[in-house]
Amino acid sequence: MSDIRRREFMILLGAAAAAWSLAARAQQPDRVRRVGVLMGIADDFEGQARIAVFRQALQALGWSEGRNVQFIHRWSGGDVAHARQFAKELLDLRSDVILTNSTPVTVAVRDTTRTTPTVFVQVSDPVGAGVVQRLTRPGGNLTGFTNFDPSTAGKWLELLKLLAPSITRVAYLFNPNTAPLLYAKAVETAAPLLSLKSIPAAVHNAVEIERALEQIAREPDSALVVLPDLFNATNRQSIIALGDRYRLPAVYPFRYFAASGGLISYGTELLDTYRQAAAYVDRLLKGERPSDLSVQQPTKFELVINLKTAKALSLDVPPTLLARVDEVIE
Repeated sequence: MSDIRRREFMILLGAAAAAWSLAARAQQPDRVRRVGVLMGIADDFEGQARIAVFRQALQALGWSEGRNVQFIHRWSGGDVAHARQFAKELLDLRSDVILTNSTPVTVAVRDTTRTTPTVFVQVSDPVGAGVVQRLTRPGGNLTGFTNFDPSTAGKWLELLKLLAPSITRVAYLFNPNTAPLLYAKAVETAAPLLSLKSIPAAVHNAVEIERALEQIAREPDSALVVLPDLFNATNRQSIIALGDRYRLPAVYPFRYFAASGGLISYGTELLDTYRQAAAYVDRLLKGERPSDLSVQQPTKFELVINLKTAKALSLDVPPTLLARVDEVIE
């Protein structure tokens, strides 16, 4: 074989080998990526609804469980110690990206890893909590989606005054160990503008919840603001039931409180936030860095009223308020 033909043969052989290599890679399944999910609430209907939306959104972006993605779920049920334990488990299981919800859970992950990309949802003050350095350029390994601006507290009080014009006192319920205190301060600032006296109701367990609501109800013309708080979310059923028992008009931060029997809620549309979080997880799995993805603030809010509860509390809902609500539960 001449030198020229030998060179031509080697070129063809090299091209064929490259083609075979590409074909072999094309036939191999995609590398399975692990998405760790650490939820601060309990593994109940509400939590599962959020996870379902998140997974459906990722599937629409090309991530199919069993083919190229594996989900690892952990539920801390409002227990911060469990959140720390589960954060370590997700790292030991080599999660490629972690999704968190709530400030305490996100802080637990931050304290556990400074390298694994993490997307958070429902963190009220990520800069103040030390989760990110700034909203536009988070720095580090975390980014995500905030809850709502503290000024929303004024909206909660306005809604209570519309429903129960005679109220003069409003207590705000929170657990000092898990609640972002910026909302408590916002209630204290907004209350005098509506001729209301604000009263802190700090609780740590179920016994203290009942004691606090019973004491609030002793004074006439009292109402309740249930602050955004991992503890309040976990104990929502007992809080709602006690509010009904003591006939306290109460406003809540999210729809699922009103759907569970609470009087009225105003806050971010949570399921939409989980859809957006899926888009961030997709980008991180494809190689983008959390430090380059700006923290996003909420864009969708919903006002929900439970007419059955209003009737039980003998409250007349003004037509002007009914005209504004996004959902009426009867």
